[in-house]
Amino acid sequence: MRVLLQRVSHASCTVDGRITGAIQKGYMLLVGITHEDNETIVKQMAEKIYYLRINDDENGKMNLSITDVKGDILSISQFTLYADCVKGRRPGFEKSAQKDKALFLYHAFNDALRDLGLHCEEGIFGADMKIDLCNDGPITIMLDSEELFHGK
Repeated sequence: MRVLLQRVSHASCTVDGRITGAIQKGYMLLVGITHEDNETIVKQMAEKIYYLRINDDENGKMNLSITDVKGDILSISQFTLYADCVKGRRPGFEKSAQKDKALFLYHAFNDALRDLGLHCEEGIFGADMKIDLCNDGPITIMLDSEELFHGK
């Protein structure tokens, strides 16, 4: 599982001219699922995000979690996080999980965030989404379950 986390002052997702999810202060997450992912991994990733201290304290030091700043989440499915650009000029997506598995785990991830008490808005899985955001900092962090939970 890969999550590209962006700390934002606001973010929204629009599909066919309709806003499907919008937040103010918090994190906009691009969420990629691969073949090896499972419910344990998505729960671990949700907890990692919940406890991550990347918000500024009164001294300007990244020392506060998303709950400390009362932030929200906008979660967007993003199979292209597993794009393979090694060969040729067109990326391959063989490392991305198949649709049914990815959809199930994407929703399980969002539910895990909610189970931790976070407000989580979503895009629409598989849709042509238009994302609007203001990256705060800018702070952008790539979280990869292979590195975080498997010691690689």
